[in-house]
Amino acid sequence: MDKKKIMVIFGTRPEAIKMAPVIKELSKHKDKIITKIVVTSQHKEMLIQVLKIFDIKPDYDLNIMMLKQSLFDININILSRLGKILDEEKPQLVLVHGDTPTSYASALASFYCKIPVAHVEAGLRTYDKYDPFPEEVNRQLIDIISDYFFVPTELAKNNLLKEGKEEKNICVTGNTVIDALLSVAGENYPFACQDLNKIKFNDKRVILLTCHRRESWGGRMEGIFRGVRRAVDEFEDVEVVFPVHPNPAIQASVKKVLTGKPKIHLVKPLNYRDMVMTMKKCFFVATDSGGLQEEAPALNKPVLVLRNTTERPEGIKTGTLMLAGTDEQGVYRKIKLLLTDKSLYRKMCRAKNPYGDGKASQKIVNFICKNIG
Repeated sequence: MDKKKIMVIFGTRPEAIKMAPVIKELSKHKDKIITKIVVTSQHKEMLIQVLKIFDIKPDYDLNIMMLKQSLFDININILSRLGKILDEEKPQLVLVHGDTPTSYASALASFYCKIPVAHVEAGLRTYDKYDPFPEEVNRQLIDIISDYFFVPTELAKNNLLKEGKEEKNICVTGNTVIDALLSVAGENYPFACQDLNKIKFNDKRVILLTCHRRESWGGRMEGIFRGVRRAVDEFEDVEVVFPVHPNPAIQASVKKVLTGKPKIHLVKPLNYRDMVMTMKKCFFVATDSGGLQEEAPALNKPVLVLRNTTERPEGIKTGTLMLAGTDEQGVYRKIKLLLTDKSLYRKMCRAKNPYGDGKASQKIVNFICKNIG
């Protein structure tokens, strides 16, 4: 029997985390599948950390990252470099993930080469094309291009059915980020980031903060930070750990609002193990990240979503997530609510995570083996 050649393409740290368990599962089927791994290095240093942790060795690195890269730069460079690899390798299927420029440009390049595309984490929607930006449109365009859809929830499946996708090509799997998380969270690792070793997690209520969304750069982000700062100033036992994204636009807002506050610990981006350990030890998570909306509830941590919309409404419905918005007053009020309302806090800690049981990658690869090629 001829083997199927599957090409997995990703370029950012979140994509790498979520695709790592899929790659590991594919490797268990070497009698049926040849796996080729392409990284675009849309995020370079942050990507390398994850590759090392999960022992992933790419076959190709497009190495597109450049200083102050724009969306135009990312798309143009991926399209110009990936086409040659697709022509040479001729895979039977390309796997992309989520909603990044890497995933969209890779799906488009595959379409140009008439290679089928499978979309992991398909079907999520806000139906607001500028929020999140550019992720919402990226994800919808990827789903227009894709032939197969691995969706985390029934709601995501229903979104695709309403858009005219065939049910036979949709597989509900849960989210692969839970697979990755559970593979790491079972053990307690010492912090590689020495700043974290100085924080008294047992004595303080520590909020894990992340904020990087492109649509929030500038005024929105500064409003979020002012809301966080007010809460920290008001509660003596509250501290914040904020792994600051290296993008200069984000760094500028951090410098303007958050520097000089001893209870706000501004640290460099954490490696994956440090991030998981911080989630395990923190009081709750305040984030605009998509992945953390799924990961933190798996560790029984409430999540305040620092956005005006979320493409993960299942978390709002089940009670693992709470929208905090992006203005100073709204963020401050929601943080204060979660710090003072013990009943609400306990309820969010105990809410069932709707994003899977840690077996998403197995379901994806089983579907590929049975239905594709």
